[in-house]
Amino acid sequence: MRQPLTSDLRPVIPVGWAVSAGRIAYPDAVQAMEARAAAIRQGEAGELVWLVEHPPLYTAGTSARPEDLLNPGAFPVFKSARGGQFTYHGPGQRVAYVMLDLAERGRDVRAFVGALEAWVIAALRRFNVIGETREDRVGVWVDRTTPGGPPREDKIAAIGVRIRRWVSFHGVALNVEPDLSHFAGIVPCGVSTPGYGVTSLAELGRPATMDEADAALRASFAEVFGPTVDAPAPI
Repeated sequence: MRQPLTSDLRPVIPVGWAVSAGRIAYPDAVQAMEARAAAIRQGEAGELVWLVEHPPLYTAGTSARPEDLLNPGAFPVFKSARGGQFTYHGPGQRVAYVMLDLAERGRDVRAFVGALEAWVIAALRRFNVIGETREDRVGVWVDRTTPGGPPREDKIAAIGVRIRRWVSFHGVALNVEPDLSHFAGIVPCGVSTPGYGVTSLAELGRPATMDEADAALRASFAEVFGPTVDAPAPI
């Protein structure tokens, strides 16, 4: 596992925590994130974690390969400035956009990604799900191998971030209860190796409401990054 941020690199000022109702259009979310990241860098706004749901869509990260878009007509496709390849967003998936000032948190991108993974893993433990990381694959995975069966690992949370002037944006996507068939239109995160797939809390037999997932994410975020305080959503 990548090493997460250490406790001495966590500022004591609470991070804003905002939740948007309904489904937020992806371009609007990106515009709001970029504006907030710029304001954080200029000292005009505080750090923020913003939880949203999107309508069904695909995003293409900076490393996306055209051949990994298997069904171009299924849903709208948006180019994204985040790292990574193709991913899916849609109802039943909690997207957490993380806008933190890494200039105050060690200026270590690898440690930041490790901290995001540790955050999601800690949240999953609250549902008795064991999440794991892999050195060659970013994200959080669940080992689904059965005794005597072939190896199988399914991704339950994707991670893709952008750092600009040491402020992060984009973030993580946790599969709570999305329609997993929607992932069939892409090669998720460029991983097409047999035995790798996608899963969700619901598919694992750990159904949760979005409110329950949010509560787990918030409690675990405090453990990894520090305290939070309620804040208005950017839009």
